[in-house]
Amino acid sequence: FGGVCLVFAGHPLDTIKVRLQTQPKPRPGESALYRGTLDCFKKTLAKEGVLGLYKGMAAPIIGVTPMFAVCFFGFGLGKKLQQKTPDDVLTYPQLFAAGMLSGVFTTAIMAPGERIKCLLQIQAASGQVKYAGPMDCVKQLYRENGVRGIYKGTALTLMRDVPASGMYFMTYEWLKYTLTPEGKSPTELSVPSVLFAGGMAGIFNWAVAIPPDVLKSRFQTAPEGKYPNGFRDVLRELIREEGIGSLYKGFTAVMLRAFPANAACFLGFELAMKFLNWIAPNL
Repeated sequence: FGGVCLVFAGHPLDTIKVRLQTQPKPRPGESALYRGTLDCFKKTLAKEGVLGLYKGMAAPIIGVTPMFAVCFFGFGLGKKLQQKTPDDVLTYPQLFAAGMLSGVFTTAIMAPGERIKCLLQIQAASGQVKYAGPMDCVKQLYRENGVRGIYKGTALTLMRDVPASGMYFMTYEWLKYTLTPEGKSPTELSVPSVLFAGGMAGIFNWAVAIPPDVLKSRFQTAPEGKYPNGFRDVLRELIREEGIGSLYKGFTAVMLRAFPANAACFLGFELAMKFLNWIAPNL
């Protein structure tokens, strides 16, 4: 439920982020396709309407329920592996390690979903509609390169999600404890406090994740065979042609999306947990 809340709240800015990250470098004398976040938003809205901002959303929606279930399960397992008793309070490095484990768990689901989402998000902007939808995209990718084609960019997804997930959960737990009034339990936090903690966790998560995310978006949407050595070729090309700043393409869109999307995610998670504890307190 937390994951579904995140996708609905954050997908429009995710679409803008991917389009900014994957837009081609303009030729001499030509202007860039998008001048920035606001320009990309306006052009997408004018050309494709509101639905254009939700291109490729079906893939993450389908994957988000098992993905976030596995994500929060991985974090819980990471905590349990480091606790001698269920009541042990973990240090922040231990919480970071537990969060990193959740990133490993989610990659198997995240990588193909990201690949499909990115391809669908950029095709409308390029003017070449190759895929009719998520399932058509999966079929074509499988027909062209088998399972490897669907999972293209898995290593980069791992490079992005493992450290970023560690930062994500550690920041959320730290802010939860910081915002909890003396004598109260973190489970009793007010809705505004949960929203703030979740939103800031998203900001810290993406501060770590943006450079590998740019490389992943470029690699996953590139024609087959363009980067034979994987992310090293993408990194070399980006720095050579556009400088180190290119690793932070889409920064504004990412940060604008990070707070509301992750605030919605953690609020959804906390509300779902309270509801489940209410209907089945002994499970």
